[in-house]
Amino acid sequence: MTKIAVVPGSFDPVTFGHLDIIKRGASVFDEIHVVVLNNSSKKPLFSIEERMDLIREVTAKLPNVRVDSFSGLLVEYAKSVNAHAIVRGLRAVSDFEYEMQITSMNRVLDDNIETFFIMTNNQYSFLSSSIVKEVAKYGGDISELVPKPVETALKMKFGFE
Repeated sequence: MTKIAVVPGSFDPVTFGHLDIIKRGASVFDEIHVVVLNNSSKKPLFSIEERMDLIREVTAKLPNVRVDSFSGLLVEYAKSVNAHAIVRGLRAVSDFEYEMQITSMNRVLDDNIETFFIMTNNQYSFLSSSIVKEVAKYGGDISELVPKPVETALKMKFGFE
């Protein structure tokens, strides 16, 4: 049986922290679906297609990673690709409470889908897409925070290239 997992997020944009979780998940599961979720409460900088393209580009060397998008309940997407696991990254204790609520609700919706938490690498524990966008907006150096294609895309969005 193929072990399939879903790594959900808004990925606006994908950072080295996200990539760390994706790579580590890909080393454990046979197939990883990185799913760009449409979060109606956020106003994204990048379109869903742009985010998917950036993720595809930075995960191109990971043969077991698929990139997709979804609007709706994550457990429904997971069932549609025969995934039995959701992989979530945790940066700090502050993430845990929120993630626990989501995980508990997902278990109510489908108790056959397990959630696995991966602690982020310490060097990325402060990192978020929001922080990256804020620094990029003012022309700050983000080369240590995001892959080169993402850095280029951010510079273009903010008129620095």
